[in-house]
Amino acid sequence: QVQLVESGGGLVQAGGSLRLSCAASGRTFSSYGMGWFRQAPGKDREFVSLISWSGGSTYYADSVKDRFTISRDTSKNTVYLQMNTLKPEDTAVYYCAATRYTGWALKPYDYDYWGQGTQVTVSS
Repeated sequence: QVQLVESGGGLVQAGGSLRLSCAASGRTFSSYGMGWFRQAPGKDREFVSLISWSGGSTYYADSVKDRFTISRDTSKNTVYLQMNTLKPEDTAVYYCAATRYTGWALKPYDYDYWGQGTQVTVSS
């Protein structure tokens, strides 16, 4: 069982930065791939980024590539999403999730555990 708690969301102006954190409980955190998703009002939950269990592989949605960076600190059981050059269209609730799937987990159904989400609002 893995429990996930996101933090770091907030209100920021366009062009600004935020760093989201996702703290995980459970001794097996290091064996899970971790992903970030987001969901804007009236839209489906969409993939943002993922990092492999080892931290050696990462993947980004085209919409955030070169602006967002995912990382993990196994010693702290935490995964991060550094978001730079934020745009109004990045406004959404951001969720972290954990997966045992060893392939490219790009869909919500690939993930086993979810956090409660943190709101990110980017003003123009």
